[in-house]
Parts: sequence; C-alpha cells; structure tokens
Amino acid sequence: MTDNVINFKAAKKRAGYAKKEIKAAENRKKFGRRKSDKRLDDFEKTQQSEHIDAHKLDDKT
Repeated sequence: MTDNVINFKAAKKRAGYAKKEIKAAENRKKFGRRKSDKRLDDFEKTQQSEHIDAHKLDDKT
C-alpha cells in the first residue's frame, strides 16, 4: 500500500527541475554558439531568401 504514496513537494521540485533543464537546453542551443556559426546561419538565411525572391513572378507582394 505504501507504493502508491506520492510526496507532492518532491514531485513539484522534480517537475520544476525538468522545466529549468528544458529552458537551459534551449538557451544553450540559441546562445551557446560561436560567432562564425551565427554568421554562417545568417548568410545561409539571406542566400535562401534571395533565391526565393529571385523566382517571384511579380514584386507587388
């Protein structure tokens, strides 16, 4: 019968830690990159947008 007992305080802490870890992983992915990696991503984004813009039929949009 003691197998079904839940300590809500501990469960709440574990859930909070899991949320913080998810947020930390997102921040590491977003901010934990080298400057050259950021520049490369920006360059690729501009190249893609220029490629798409070059194939538009009219500029009214």
